[in-house]
Parts: sequence; structure tokens; C-alpha cells
Amino acid sequence: MPDIYGADGFAPQPFNEPARGFDDGRERCYTVSEINRHINNLMKSNHLLQDVLVGGEVTNFRPHYSGHLYFTLKDNAGALRCVMFRGAASKLKFKLENGQNIIIRGNISVFERDGQYQLYCEDIHVDGVGDLYTAFEQLKARLASEGLFDQLRKKPIPKLPSGVCVVTSPTGSVIRDIINVAVRRFPQAVIKLYPVQVQGAGAAQQIVRAIENVNENRLADVIIVARGGGSLEDLWAFNEEAVARSVAASVIPVVSAVGHETDFTICDFASDVRAPTPSAAAELVFPETAALTDRIAQNRRLLNYALRKKCDRAKRRLERCLAGRAMANPAYRVEFARMRLNGAEEKLLGAVRAVNDRNGARASILAARLNALSPLATLARGYAVVSDIPGGRTIKSAAEARKGQHVAVRLSDGALACEVLDLIRS
Repeated sequence: MPDIYGADGFAPQPFNEPARGFDDGRERCYTVSEINRHINNLMKSNHLLQDVLVGGEVTNFRPHYSGHLYFTLKDNAGALRCVMFRGAASKLKFKLENGQNIIIRGNISVFERDGQYQLYCEDIHVDGVGDLYTAFEQLKARLASEGLFDQLRKKPIPKLPSGVCVVTSPTGSVIRDIINVAVRRFPQAVIKLYPVQVQGAGAAQQIVRAIENVNENRLADVIIVARGGGSLEDLWAFNEEAVARSVAASVIPVVSAVGHETDFTICDFASDVRAPTPSAAAELVFPETAALTDRIAQNRRLLNYALRKKCDRAKRRLERCLAGRAMANPAYRVEFARMRLNGAEEKLLGAVRAVNDRNGARASILAARLNALSPLATLARGYAVVSDIPGGRTIKSAAEARKGQHVAVRLSDGALACEVLDLIRS
């Protein structure tokens, strides 16, 4: 039988030589499973296929509900099937997506059921860009698409907060810097420290609990989330999605003061105000006493000026009233009102007469129409109405009467009781 060779650079393994699970018989018929197992053993025994680095572009990415990741790695000339199991996938700092250029560390072996060789990934890094930076940009884009960073949802900072809660480390220089600035600008400031871990495992959860607790118990009018500068890894707790969502959901305004002026975190974008440094955050939150004193003095001057202007206007109006004819001769004002009342009375009477005239004319027209249709008008012209006695049934035809019948003949001014002596037909 022919030899089976591996990829370029791999030593050939004669098919008829003893291998794991294979005997020496040349004429034996092997099963498909045995062949796949034999190829798998060959790959596993080749150190070049174990702990290998492979670079390429992600295609056909299919995350499984179990947490496993399935995708294909390709370059200009070929493709390689890849799988990353849940345990390793949970440690990725970024979200894997189609089109990314990545470098994979893993091992190559055969999936014996399908006879397909594939790369089993143990770790993945973005080619040319850091994993944390990629994760930062992905989360920033996703939260921005949800409207979490919109300016319309940001709350204003109170001009004179009665209490400020600082969420930071109790041992760092951040809290001391904030206190120093607050005491210098506003000695009456009330500062509450909510101590949290600002770096490492569990830091994000502590920051989230702190923001939620301050809101639930209304511990302050403003929250300052702060820490000093550091690398992207040091500041990563403030790039966690949970922290961003808790900051955005806070009813109390949040000022983010994380790192130095050139450092940006997801917390900065989700907060109501971003301060370049913790000291700058204190400058934004705490008013300056001297400026407040000047403002109060200025407002007092403006108020006094406005009161004087209003009093002057009222005085001039009173003088005009006192100099008017009504004040000099009160009877004139009464006489003027009487003249207006008489004029109004005449207008009212004229309007009533006009309405009566219109209604009288209309009544005359309607009476004439009614009279023209009245039976009494017909009787007045010489006609009569004959009715039976005592029934009162109107007799409209001679055929309806009989000799000796008593009838009533109604005229315009009364009625006659008559007896039918004869019937004369026309």
C-alpha cells in the first residue's frame, strides 16, 4: 500500500509500519474510524502541530449557545477550520467577529467523527491591535448605538451641592487631591468617601455596588467616580459594561474623573460630565466661596436697583393720578360714568325695539299664511260644512244623506239645525 504523507516539512509515516492501534498485516481492511484515529495520532505526535501559532482572517464565525466558538481562518490561498471551547473562549478580552485579522495559539488534530482536521484554539490575539483596545472600541460602539452616551440624557451638575460622594480608593492620592481642592474653594463642602477597589479582579463589581447604594440611600447630590492615571490594563475596571450601565442609570449626576487628561474610559462617555483629572472634577463640582460672595453682592445691588426703579414708576403713576381731573373733582368721574350708562341704555333700548319690529313683521306674515289656510276663511266666503246629527260625521256628498235625516249646517258665524226634506242630485 502507498505511504501517507503529512504537510510540507513533516516526516512521512509509512502506512504499513506499526502505529498506535495498527498491526503489521498488509492485507487488513481498516475501518473509517481506524483511519481517522491513525491520522489523529500522527498529528498529535508531531510537535510542529502542537502549540502552533497561526494567523489569518476570521470568516464563517458561529458562536454556539453552549459558549463554544466555531469559525474558519483563511488567507489568500487557503482556509482552516477552527474551534475554541467555552473555557478558553470565556477568557477572551474582546468579541470575535468576521473580518478580524487574528493570531491563534493552539494545536491541530482530527475531529474523528467527520474526518476533518481543525485548529483547536487555546488563545486568540488581534493581529496588530491590542486585545483590550479592541474590546474597548467594540463596547464603546455598542453602547453608543444604544444611545447610552447621548447628550440629551445627561443631567446637569447642581450649582451648590449639599453633599458630594467620592467613589474611589481610600488609600490613593485621589481623595486627598479632591479634599484639598474642595477645602480651598468651598470650606463648607460635605464630602463622603465611598471606598472601593479601583483596579484588579472584583473592582468593577465594587464600583457598581457603590453607585447603586448612593442612589438607593440618596447619600449625595453629586457622585464623583475617580482614580489616578495608569495603563489601559490598570484602568480597565472603568471600561467594564456593568460600570458604564450603572453610571448611565444613576439618578444622581455622575462626574467621571479617571486617569490623566489623555486617558479616556467607557465610564467617561456614560457619565454626565467628564473631568480630565480628579482635581479638575473637584473644580467643576465645588463652587468658589469668593465667587459666590461676589455674586451675592452683585445680586443685592441689582435687586436694590430694581426696587428703586419700581418705586419710582409707582410714585410717578401716583402723581399723575393725583393731578388728574378725577382727583381734583370726583363728581366729574361720576358724571362721566352716568353719561356712559345713559348711552349704553339708549343703545340697549334701540336694539330691543329693532328686535321687536323684526319679530312683529315676521308674525304678521305667518298670520296671513295661516289665515289663508284656515277653514273659517272659507266659510266666510259663503261656504258651509254639513255634518250628521248626533254623530257629527261630515257629509261630503248628497249620496251620503237621506230624507228625514237631521243635520247641522255650520256657517261662518254659527250653525243651523236642519232636516233633509229631499235629495237633489246634480
